Amino acid sequence: MTRPVIKGIFKEGLHEEAIRFSASHEFDRKLYRYDIRGSIAWAKMLKKIGILNRIELDKIVGALKRIEKNIDTGKFLFNDNLEDIHMHIEAELKNRIGLIAKKLHTGRSRNEQVALDERLYCRDKIKEVIASLKKLQKVLLKKTKENIDVIIPGYTHLQQAQPISAGHYFLAYVEKFARDIERLLEISKRVDVLVMGSSALAGTTINVDRNFLARELGFKKLSPNSLDAVSDRDFVIEIIFSSALIGMHLSRLAEDIVIWKSIEFDYLDNLNGFCTGSSLMPQKANPDIAELVRGKTARLYGNLVQILTLMKALPMTYNRDMQEDKEHLFDSVDTVLRSLEVFTHLIGSLKFKKDNILMRMSEFVLATDIAEYLVNKKMAFRDAHETVGKIVCFMMDNKKTFSDMTLQEFQKFSKSFDKKFLSILNVNKSVDARVAYGGTSRKNVRREMKNWEKRLSK
Repeated sequence: MTRPVIKGIFKEGLHEEAIRFSASHEFDRKLYRYDIRGSIAWAKMLKKIGILNRIELDKIVGALKRIEKNIDTGKFLFNDNLEDIHMHIEAELKNRIGLIAKKLHTGRSRNEQVALDERLYCRDKIKEVIASLKKLQKVLLKKTKENIDVIIPGYTHLQQAQPISAGHYFLAYVEKFARDIERLLEISKRVDVLVMGSSALAGTTINVDRNFLARELGFKKLSPNSLDAVSDRDFVIEIIFSSALIGMHLSRLAEDIVIWKSIEFDYLDNLNGFCTGSSLMPQKANPDIAELVRGKTARLYGNLVQILTLMKALPMTYNRDMQEDKEHLFDSVDTVLRSLEVFTHLIGSLKFKKDNILMRMSEFVLATDIAEYLVNKKMAFRDAHETVGKIVCFMMDNKKTFSDMTLQEFQKFSKSFDKKFLSILNVNKSVDARVAYGGTSRKNVRREMKNWEKRLSK
């Protein structure tokens, strides 16, 4: 078989198996819009510097737009003998307008084409992921508003620790996803760099107008080093990393949902539409969607390890290994967008079983409140901590709860306990006593919720 586009020094065509092995158009065709957009900008620049005339430019631009429409509508025929989407478009352009098409590649290389296409793709996808994250944040805010007065146990080491407002819990994930957005915005600055004009690696002797190209394609900066421009995939790695981190946040949230849905916890009402049954056990309602989101995170981590391994030992500048970056990038972006979409709906369906939660909440979650009560009575914290530990041991040995204990029993451990003390043994009061900025008091939660509503409405 022969190479339909690039012949050059080759007397014989690429081996049939080599053609199949090296083809990437099955996945990089996803970049077709960006490749055509870059080619149109390049053609306009070639017209500006006198390589093309107006008639030639119009023919090239018109044909490229028709090719794009054909791909959009599924009428474009892909050819396994053509390696990638760039060669498909170039070959089709030549079929449609003849020799004029050969001028389009003046001064440029596929090395910079693919780098440009990926940057354009990443620029768009960053916006999509940010929009999806904000959509999820808004649903979490809605859940915050609905559940400010729902008291749930907060956990450390998966042990009940202290009572918190459920609204405070949801706001915690609003904050986590806000950092994800911040990271993506930072990455977008590094994506927003025009690499066209770098050619294969050293730039070109053609007097290309890179500032014109930047304006046409909406880039804010020009790459200052052609070697770096064609060899750089840091922005791809950063997006895959950010996707993995978003996946980690979703996975932790999914883990809580899986735990809360279990019979042992039974904190959640039925997640209608987001649970499946068992093929064997008729009583089961499995939180499969949360589990799948948790599982998808493994894919995101795998993509990150693979892209880092792919790039770790490549010599300057472009190497064919880099063809493999796209599948990891596309998969990470698609996985995150799908996970965010389904999780937004899942979170919207969450309802707590308030009575079950209160019934299952240990009174020992108030132990720290008692220690801090003694601190406010001028006892050193370590002494207060030890005193409350002794009280808890006494209660466990005698099968008592805080509500069973009399003031006299408490006073056996410390004379600092007085009549007012018994009134603090209440989870609602415990929550609302945590008024320091960032604490779980319902006053704080309402304030932060309003702040976030304002931020997300802009």
